[in-house]
Amino acid sequence: MPAGKSLKQWKDLAESGVGMKKKDRTAAIVLAAGSGKRMGSNIKKQYMLLQEKPVIYYSLKTFQDSFIDEIVLVVSPGDIEFCQKEIVDQYGFSKVRYIIEGGKERYHSVIAGLKSISDCDFVFIHDGARPLVTEEILKRAFSCVKEYKACVAGMPVKDTIKIADKEGYISSTPDRNLVWMVQTPQVFAYTLIKEAYDKLIFKEKELLKEGISITDDAMVVEKFTGQPVKLIAGSYENIKITTPEDIITAENFIKDRASRNRSR
Repeated sequence: MPAGKSLKQWKDLAESGVGMKKKDRTAAIVLAAGSGKRMGSNIKKQYMLLQEKPVIYYSLKTFQDSFIDEIVLVVSPGDIEFCQKEIVDQYGFSKVRYIIEGGKERYHSVIAGLKSISDCDFVFIHDGARPLVTEEILKRAFSCVKEYKACVAGMPVKDTIKIADKEGYISSTPDRNLVWMVQTPQVFAYTLIKEAYDKLIFKEKELLKEGISITDDAMVVEKFTGQPVKLIAGSYENIKITTPEDIITAENFIKDRASRNRSR
């Protein structure tokens, strides 16, 4: 026993947590503020039924059942009451700490989510239109972000990719072995992603004038902090619901998972 303290004193310290490493706090920002125009439906894609449950249910369920400490759900203006009653309360998503309105662009919604989070070490930013994220992906991302501060789920492309010029002719063919299709979650140290988005907002008008489009969170970190972003394996099943065919594909994946679980 280390000198200087009695056995009771060391037990009291252990129980109080003094001198012990603090548990990393994790939060998830789930984005569900899109309009889903390409679905050709009057129902927003995040609320369309997928195996008798709303699309947004599935990703929230994964985060709810995982190690994630809290969830911020970002929705379209006017949808807060509906999501509280029909999604969060209906399915018992107790980790959803806040339901907030998103902004005009995706990055505005992310910023709103970041402002709602407190006492957080790492943030998982996820598109609610990706219903097939798994806890295994979350665990891989968490291990990675603790080491590299920034990581993104994705998968190597299967097809040859061509870069086109403005006239629609092929201008180059990148090495397929180096090309990934990027998914979510995208995971960052909270201080890093907050710094990046603060700088984005400061430069927003300038970027708009230059015609620069911000399409994902990794791009914000790359552009405004210089922090390298690590790629980790997601899943080819971790698709984004964008067009009607994606609903059919997702349903087949869900049925296949259920069949595999029954056979274990």
